[in-house]
Order: sequence, then structure tokens, then C-alpha cells
Amino acid sequence: MSAPAGWYPDTQVPGQQRYWDGVVWTQHRAPLAPLAPQRPAQPAVPSPSPASPGEAPQRAKVPLFGARAKARETGEELEALRAEMRRLGVLDVVDVQRERDELQAQIAKAAEELRQQRVESEAQRQALSQQLAELRQQVVLTEDSAILQEIGLYDYTHPLSDSTKYKDALAALQGQIKAMARLDGGAIEATTSWTVNGSQAEGRRMVRDFSKLMLRAYNAEADNLVRGMKPYKLESAKDRLEKVAQTIAKLGKSMQIRVSPGFHHLRIQELELTADFREMLAREKDKEREERERLREERKVQAEIEREREKLKKEQSHYQNALDALVAKGDIEAADRMRAQLADIQKAIEDVDYRAANARAGYVYVISNLGSFGERMIKVGMTRRLEPLDRIKELSDASVPFNFDVHALFFADDAVGIENKMHQQLADRRVNRVNTRREFFYATPAEARELLMQLTGDLLQFDEAPEALEFHQSVNTTPH
Repeated sequence: MSAPAGWYPDTQVPGQQRYWDGVVWTQHRAPLAPLAPQRPAQPAVPSPSPASPGEAPQRAKVPLFGARAKARETGEELEALRAEMRRLGVLDVVDVQRERDELQAQIAKAAEELRQQRVESEAQRQALSQQLAELRQQVVLTEDSAILQEIGLYDYTHPLSDSTKYKDALAALQGQIKAMARLDGGAIEATTSWTVNGSQAEGRRMVRDFSKLMLRAYNAEADNLVRGMKPYKLESAKDRLEKVAQTIAKLGKSMQIRVSPGFHHLRIQELELTADFREMLAREKDKEREERERLREERKVQAEIEREREKLKKEQSHYQNALDALVAKGDIEAADRMRAQLADIQKAIEDVDYRAANARAGYVYVISNLGSFGERMIKVGMTRRLEPLDRIKELSDASVPFNFDVHALFFADDAVGIENKMHQQLADRRVNRVNTRREFFYATPAEARELLMQLTGDLLQFDEAPEALEFHQSVNTTPH
């Protein structure tokens, strides 16, 4: 049977068709198929499998009791399915376009909000960064430990030859500072048109009083910085005084009160000269201490040489008396042996006189202290002592926890020159780069041996491995 004109199918269901006539739905069933032969009843299964294509769907079994509830549940499922179908497949183009436009509008709005948040966050970050930079400019580094980590070798701002000249220059500068600090000396600048209750005289008096107060605060800070000046603190002290001058100018802005640039420059110069003076004074004291140590060592050398000479002279006198006695007896053979011994004594006396006359002759030594300084540090020095190990024992005093070990001990007529050449070869490994009189280097005994071999060509004795007896005993007795 064909559908009348104006009718159209709504859906295709196996075995039936539905048509719309503009008023009601009409259902047409397909002709019934012949009955199939009867088969034995099959046991019921909980969820029948879906019908294969072309087969009629199996009807769900309706329980004997609860048919209404089952019908209601089935109706709700069908209604939900129809609603989903209408939402997904049956919506017209206008509705789909409208939903898409709404979604795009929501996405655009969210993107704009996100962009606005990013702009605000960036502006806030820049404001905080600027505020942090301004705060850092106001902060002056004053901690010694932090300043010491940043300094290098000290450079004199006003190089002079000695501390006396620095002292004279400071005295002259401080005279200029005192002259400017007097009343109307030009240490501070301020307005002259300030009035109080219509009176310019009262205004000038008030400005003068405030100017005195500001200048007193500035000078107090400057004097405090001068008294506590240390050479490595110069830059932080200048920065601090600059901040004080800026603060005074900010507080006295209404009266145009500020420290004059000329007076501020004089006080900055005072800080620089004070730092130079303290540094020069410290270096001169170090030189004096080194010179006193050198003179003490020289006196010890001279005393040792004098004792050795007296001992040899006494032995020479004894041997000479014995020789005279042997000659008087006529013992020629014994007298010859005595003359040979006298020649050895005379040779020893000449060596002692040579050591006393030649200030460059002595012993170059290479020593280390494993327990105190580790494996890669040595000391290279020289001594004019007749017994060089006495000098090594003095270095192993109570200032170090363990004794020094001797790796090399080399006598040379020009021990001073060999020591200087060794120091030049090891200059890039010097431990103390400020005080070059400290003779410690980051090197091993083997490296020192190679340098000595290049300079001397021969080494009578060299021990590469340090004994470090007390250090090893201390390590072995340490409780674990």
C-alpha cells in the first residue's frame, strides 16, 4: 500500500511503517509471516542479544506482577531516548547555529578575561620590580662578611708614598671641612624667602635652626663612618653618606635645605683618604713586623755562626797544642795526622766565615703540613742557619696543630736567588695573593722537585711522601 499525497514516513521499523497525515500518526503493519515450527522452550536469559539485521526485535518479557512499573520504566527510557535524538539529530540548522554562536561567544569572553588577567598580572609584576629596585637603592650593604666576599685587591684612591703624607693630607682636608662647617661657611644650602606669620626674619631664623639640625645629623653620620673606617668598607661608607645627603634633601624639600655639593665632596674625600691611610698604615706595620722577624733571624744566624767559630777556634787551639807536643817529641807520623786534622778545622772556619760574609748563601727548603693544610699545599723558603732544621722546628710551633715535614733541603751560594725563582714559577698558585711574603703555594712536593731540578740540576735528598706521624696517629686514635 502506498502513502497518500502529502504523507511522509517518520521512521522505518522492521515489520511496520508510520505516516503523518497532518492530524494523527497512522501505523501500517506488514503482513504476518507464516508460523515457524514449534521448538522446545529455551531457558530465559537476563539480557537478550540485539536482533540481527532483518530480524524482528524480541519483545522484553513482562513479569507477571509489576507490569505497570515495567511499562512506566520503559516509557521513561523511550522519552529520554527521544529527547537525546531531538537534541542531537533532529535540531534544525537555526538551533545548531545558535548553540555554536553561544559557545563561541563564551570562548571569546573567557579568552578576553584571561588576557585581561595576564595584563593585570604583568603590570603588577612590573610595579613590584620597580618597587624592589627602589628599595635596593636605599639599602646600603654594611655586613663585613658580605663586603669581604666582593672585594679584590685594594686600590689607593689618592696614592701617596707613606702614612705620614696621608696623615698630613688628612689634617689639611679636615681644616677645610671645619671652615665650611662654621656658620655661613657654605656647608649647607637653604631658601632665603621663607616667612613665618608674615615675618621674613622669623622665617630666616627657622630655616637657620633647621639647617643647623640637618648639618649636625649629616656630620654625625660622616664622623661615625670615618671613625669606623676599614679599607674594604670604603664603597659602602661612601654609599651610606650619599644616602644620608639624599635623605636630608628630601626632608628639607619644603625649605630647599640640602648639604652643599662642595661640602659633601670634601667629606667623601675624607673617607677616601682615611681608607688609604689605614691601608698604608697596615702595610707598613706588616713590613715592620717582617723586618723585625728578619732581624731576629739574622741575629740568630750571627749568634749561631759566632758560636760555631768559637768552637772551631777552641778545637784549633787544642789541636795546635797537641801538634806542638808531637813535634817536640819527634813523632813525625802522629804530627802529620794532626796537621791533616788541623787543615780540616781551618777549612771549617773558612766556611763559617764565608757564610757570615755572604748574606745570600743558605738552604732552600720545601716543607708541608698534611694535617694542617692538606695534600696540595707546600711552603718554599730559605734560611741562613748553620743548622736549617732548627728553623723548621721553629715554624712547627704552637700556631699549627702538627709539625712540618721536610721534603727538600738544598744548600746554595745564592739561596736567595733560587728561592725567588721558585716563587716566580709558582706565582699563579700562590695562596695569599695580597701578602707575597707568605710563602705558601697550592702545589705538591713532586711539582716542587721538578722545579728545583730545573734550577739546580742536582738534589742530594728529596722525600716526596710526608711522614706526618702525629697526624696519622691522631686519625687512627679518633673514636668512630
